[in-house]
Order: sequence, then structure tokens, then C-alpha cells
Amino acid sequence: MSHLSSDLLAQAKDLVALYPEPRSALIPLCHLAQQQDGWLRPEAMSEIADLVGVTAAEVQGTATFYDMLHTEPVGTYVVSVCTNIACLLGGAQELLEHAESALGVRAGGTTPDGVFTLEESECLADCDRTPCVQVNHRYVGGQTAESFDQLLGDLRRGSLAGTVPPHGTLVRVRRSVGLEADQETIVTERAAMAVAQATRAANTAKPDTAKPDTAKADTAKADTAKVSGPPPTTTSPPAPTPPSPKAGPSPKSPDSRGGPA
Repeated sequence: MSHLSSDLLAQAKDLVALYPEPRSALIPLCHLAQQQDGWLRPEAMSEIADLVGVTAAEVQGTATFYDMLHTEPVGTYVVSVCTNIACLLGGAQELLEHAESALGVRAGGTTPDGVFTLEESECLADCDRTPCVQVNHRYVGGQTAESFDQLLGDLRRGSLAGTVPPHGTLVRVRRSVGLEADQETIVTERAAMAVAQATRAANTAKPDTAKPDTAKADTAKADTAKVSGPPPTTTSPPAPTPPSPKAGPSPKSPDSRGGPA
């Protein structure tokens, strides 16, 4: 028996049909299931796994990665207070402490009546209105302690139902348009893609014999040079040095007049 309602199950199948690969619809289906229950129940994750052809563990692993998906019960309204640097300078810490006091729970907790869950969040990208607050991922502007109390009252009375639906409803516009191509074209292009992928895989698996492996050749040359060493040098031995003459009396120079002095 399906955990999803008949209407949501039909939407889920329509969503899967929009994607070339069924598993690409995993996250949209998680949001769809969360719309029904407010959080992702184990039985919902198992059904999503069957719809997209993966395991329930893969669905849970994906869901626990994203802050917008909850695998544990949360309140009807998830109130997120940003405490990143811009909001922190604008009084976010004081606002968060006031919210904890007003709701009677710490950040991360849910009120006993199940109406509110309070979260401390990283940047919510509304830095020009600090401190930034979201309710069920809808911006409600920068808040003060007084305006925050008013916000809680409006939510309890349902005054904001038109702009802030219960948690889990991410979008209220049903997507009905997928690929802008006729079915025959889609089938043909997918078949061609499969052939191309198989060809690439086959080419990758076999070695390339057409081109010589220059890297291996260079390595072999280098190894040969290391083993043989440099060529021998042929240098001539130095010429012998002639012996020095023995020291003795220097001969007298003949008289320039031709006789003895």
C-alpha cells in the first residue's frame, strides 16, 4: 500500500517522467513527501526509493545532507533566525534569546503543542533586513522582539496562511512541463548517447597501440645512461720536464780587445 496519497503519488510519477534519469527526481520527490507529512517518514523514503530505482539508504543519505529536508518531526512552522555576521551585528543573538524565551524551547527544539520549531541558521541571504527571519522558508523581514511576538500571534491565528503554508509545502505551483521535445526525438537521442558512452568506455579499456609510448622510451634511455656511465676520456700524459742544469761558476767573457785582462 502506498504511503503517499493518491494525488501525491500521481504527482510523483509525473515528476519522475520529467527527467531523463528517474533518480534525478529524488530531491523533488522528497519535498513532495514532506509536503504531506511535514517531514520525511521512513516509509515515505522507501517509496521514493522504489519510484526512482535506488535504495532507501540512498534517499536517507541525500535527505540528511540538506537543511531543507527533515528526517525527524518538526513543528507546523519552522522559524529560522539567522545569526551570521551581518545579522549578528544587527542584534540576532538578542533576538534568538528572546525567541527561545517566548517559545519556551532552545534553538533546535519544538514546542510541546507541535506548532513551532526554532532554528538557528546560517546566512539566509536577506542581509539588508537584519536580523533576518524565515518561517517555512518564507522571508518575514527583519525582526525586533516586539515584531517577533506579533509574528508568532499571527501564525497561531492563521492570519498568514495565504503567504506561509504549513511546513513541507515548498511550492504551490504544480510543474507540468518537462523536456520541450517529442518522445521520438528523446528516445533517438538517448539511444545515440548510450552508443557514444559505450564507445568511449571501450576505447578507454584497451591500450593505444597506434602511438609509441615516448615516455617509456625516454625512461629507458635515461636508465641506460645511468648504467653505462659517461664515455671514457682520452687525455695525453703530461710531457716530462727536462732536468735543471747544475749550478757552477759562470764562464768569463772574453776580453773585448782579444787578450787577457
